[in-house]
Amino acid sequence: MTGREASITPRILVAGIGNIFLGDDGFGPEVIRRIPHRLAGPCVRLKDYGIRGMHLAYDLLGPWSALVLVDAVPDRGAPGTVHMFEADPETLTTPTALDAHAMDPGAVFACLNALGGAAPRTVVVGCEVETVEEGIGLSETVAAAVPAAVRAVEDVVADLLARSMVERA
Repeated sequence: MTGREASITPRILVAGIGNIFLGDDGFGPEVIRRIPHRLAGPCVRLKDYGIRGMHLAYDLLGPWSALVLVDAVPDRGAPGTVHMFEADPETLTTPTALDAHAMDPGAVFACLNALGGAAPRTVVVGCEVETVEEGIGLSETVAAAVPAAVRAVEDVVADLLARSMVERA
């Protein structure tokens, strides 16, 4: 049994990631800013990591039962579309040289592994970008998706907490 499994109280980290100076890449930080503060508490921590990937990797060394990553995802032909999916940190870990300034989830998980840690269950709430050109502010299309992403994060957190309670029973 690992420290995560032995934890009595579920701990969920909701991490907004992205560069606010690159248009829609700032989606994660904007969603974190708009999540009601009531969601945070002893079991849930909300944090805007921006582009501080190493900071996120160090924080993941703690006993988290789950991670919710809020991020921009590549345009697949439907900018503004919100996607939710469970990520497999093992497949995202890149064996290339580590970059302490990288915010790519694969680089974060690679740093975490290099530090001797292991990623918890990871759910991604992402939005397809319209533009990642230099500039502050989301495109209208992606900005319109922020409320749906906030609801998605609330739903994911509620589901993770409920599953944790069932697993503990």
